[in-house]
Amino acid sequence: MTTPSPIPAPHTAATGTCPVPHGPLIGIDDSRVPLYTPEFVADPHHAYHEMRRKYGTLVPIELAPGVPATLVIGYRTAVRILNDPNHFPSDPRTWQKTIPEDSPVRAMMEWLPAARYNTGAVHARYRQASVASIDGIDTHTLRPTVEKIAVPLINTFCEFGSADLVSQYAFPLVLEFLNQVVGCPAEIGRRVATGMAARFDSVDPTEGMKMLKDALMELIQLKRQQPGNDATSRLAQHPADLDDVEIFAQLMSFYGAGFEAQRNLITNTLLLMLTDDRFRYGSDGLGRNLSTEHALDEVLFNDPPMANFCTTYPRQPIMIDDVWLPADQPVLISLAACNNDPEIRGTDEPGGSRIGNRSHLAWSTGPHTCPAKFVAYPTVQNAIDQLLDALPEMELAVPADQLVWRPGPFHRAMTAMPVYFPQSPPLTVY
Repeated sequence: MTTPSPIPAPHTAATGTCPVPHGPLIGIDDSRVPLYTPEFVADPHHAYHEMRRKYGTLVPIELAPGVPATLVIGYRTAVRILNDPNHFPSDPRTWQKTIPEDSPVRAMMEWLPAARYNTGAVHARYRQASVASIDGIDTHTLRPTVEKIAVPLINTFCEFGSADLVSQYAFPLVLEFLNQVVGCPAEIGRRVATGMAARFDSVDPTEGMKMLKDALMELIQLKRQQPGNDATSRLAQHPADLDDVEIFAQLMSFYGAGFEAQRNLITNTLLLMLTDDRFRYGSDGLGRNLSTEHALDEVLFNDPPMANFCTTYPRQPIMIDDVWLPADQPVLISLAACNNDPEIRGTDEPGGSRIGNRSHLAWSTGPHTCPAKFVAYPTVQNAIDQLLDALPEMELAVPADQLVWRPGPFHRAMTAMPVYFPQSPPLTVY
């Protein structure tokens, strides 16, 4: 595999001008695909198919009106970029100087002193602190912790015969789990969740970011004064000696990746399991043909909760796949599209069995690989199993094509997931 080559010095002595324009992608059509439209949100897989047909592996997109970027939809190209932080660093500070303060995606993408926005020694310092704080989680307690949260939630709706699994189950379950992991009181956690949702949806993101920062700074001060066995306290006590802003930035990554990704993975997997006969309980009561684990792996391929993410910013104009990418313009990895690259699958149509296959990019790869997947995966699996064990005859209350998906170019998330089931007595709370 050859290394992508930057062009010669960006300014020539003879002319004093850049030999490659810093505007649209060079070598492909200049028309940009908007990722913020209702049409894209409603059917992204069709959009990815059309992108591939028209552009190949690199697609000129708009993340918001007037915010150009490049979307990578080729699996091998994505792996190449994600493993080359020298040419494709994740630091957005030069780029964000060109973006208006009120841009709906700025709050989601602007620089923070956290591992995912840095490279080299700075990245290592933040990454070590974050990994240590996550590694302190006792994985043996995950299942009982999820059960203690899930059972009371199920009891709030099991007697009624219907529920919205987004607002009544996935959202509060993941929020409470993360609050316990980071040592966050419930009231602060609710403000964090509200602010994070506004940030991801690109709806009033500035106010959402302010709410997030205020809440997490309050949590950090609490843990400075009253440390405990939790991720926030471990960050505060780590030898890297992080200041409050740096701890805030690591917590932003925890909640951003943990809250959004886990709750969306729960509902996206439940959608597959309620609509695909391979995962449904049979009329004979003998159980499902395939397990929750199999369903999770399939969703992480086809509908990962973070669909377009892992943003990098080339240091200078650079050629990859016979296309010049401009300097300091976002290059996003479409985890969903790359996982369905026909070069590795034979077709880019979503679906198909992925039993035993975990070669997807849902956790990213390279130096920014998610360090918490060993916590997130069993947490989501246990949350789904608790629900389906309690209410095995659950059915989707509306046709799947009538479900509404939340706006925003980054995630794949439903606004609601209505279901119905036989009315059941409350579960025993241990």
